[in-house]
Amino acid sequence: MSSSSFFDRTTPVAFEGPDSRDPLAFRFYDKDRAVMGRRMEDQLRFSVAYWHSFTWPGGDPFGGETFNRPWMHGADPLELARRKAEVAFEMFRLLDVPFFAFHDVDVAPEGETLQQSIDNLKAITDIFERKMESAKVRLLWGTANLFSNRRYMAGAATNPDPDVFAYAVGQVKAAIDATHRLGGANYVCWGGREGYETLLNTDMKRELDQLGRFMAMLVDYKHKIGFSGPILIEPKPKEPTKHQYDFDVATVYAFLQRYDLLADVKLNIEQNHAILAGHSFEHEVKLAFATGIFGSLDVNRGDDLLGWDTDQFAMDVKEMALVFHEMLKNGGFSTGGLNFDAKIRRQSIDPDDLLIAHVASMDACARGLLAAEAMLEDKALTGPIEARYAGWDKAESKAMLAGEMTLEQIAENALSLNPQPKSGKQEMLEGIVNRYV
Repeated sequence: MSSSSFFDRTTPVAFEGPDSRDPLAFRFYDKDRAVMGRRMEDQLRFSVAYWHSFTWPGGDPFGGETFNRPWMHGADPLELARRKAEVAFEMFRLLDVPFFAFHDVDVAPEGETLQQSIDNLKAITDIFERKMESAKVRLLWGTANLFSNRRYMAGAATNPDPDVFAYAVGQVKAAIDATHRLGGANYVCWGGREGYETLLNTDMKRELDQLGRFMAMLVDYKHKIGFSGPILIEPKPKEPTKHQYDFDVATVYAFLQRYDLLADVKLNIEQNHAILAGHSFEHEVKLAFATGIFGSLDVNRGDDLLGWDTDQFAMDVKEMALVFHEMLKNGGFSTGGLNFDAKIRRQSIDPDDLLIAHVASMDACARGLLAAEAMLEDKALTGPIEARYAGWDKAESKAMLAGEMTLEQIAENALSLNPQPKSGKQEMLEGIVNRYV
């Protein structure tokens, strides 16, 4: 199977402008357009997720494969992985994306032993390295899948069996080695099984200490090999476990403080995970910036009517505009990017559906970015917020927070105060946002 036999088109998707009706043309994503002093491509830093795009067969809990991808059927798993790589790099070229991301077992078959798995990963890393010599695409991040194999059913770093912990260490070492070799900008940890199904068989303190030690060793090794990018934890509250230890941004921040990891570990925040935690995407991004642990984004969306991780492509321009408003206000990405941790629906079985989904979501993100830029230039949201908190700019107000006044002094001053409530102007601000999206 050659890569050219999978997709119908051979020329990369191009920008045609808002009037285009071609689903395989960009209407708003103009990669060279300047946005807040940077090219749009450099602001958005799009990344294709290897797992959903090339490894998911289209199944669900009630039915099996629907896609029938040619690289998913054959007698030689390593040869199938090579074929998959051919299609992947062809899609990266057609979408003209700057980045991709992968789990180890997405790109290379798992062997019967850890050494066999490592050898398989090295073989595919060889292929990636050769392809990247002539390709535009670079690696946003790599990671190890520590949740699919049955050995990890009770966790990896938090497993009650020390042999499983050690096996996970070996797998992560191989994954970050491959990431480093390919010039990856970040390394991600998602603890899908790092949690519990029931507290009846769980020693929570022991498991958290194990996880803290695991992450500390990973940070030490990152420095040892000269990996300059951050380690990123991806929060998620549940699914597959009943409760995950990396529940949300606030929980992970407390974990990083507890185990002295704040200097080297940041967050990879996903929209669908934020919703499952009872937050908005914007909330999690704002909190990550507020606590200094923002790293990267997995951009997707969940279904408002369903209570699980549906991983649909991001299409909500308003939601993206508010997220990008916060990001642009804080300087945007450094090493992170927008990774499409999203999968086409299982009825979208045509090869070009993969391209169309990415193009549509890239356009939605571009529209959100442009709306955020306009809101910032007009101070549409920052202006009212500055006005709301203006009282804290007064010298006496600053003195209270700077430790220049005691509790008794502040209490004495309060005796002469008669503060009155002021409108929060929520509906006005909601209307303002709607003008831009």
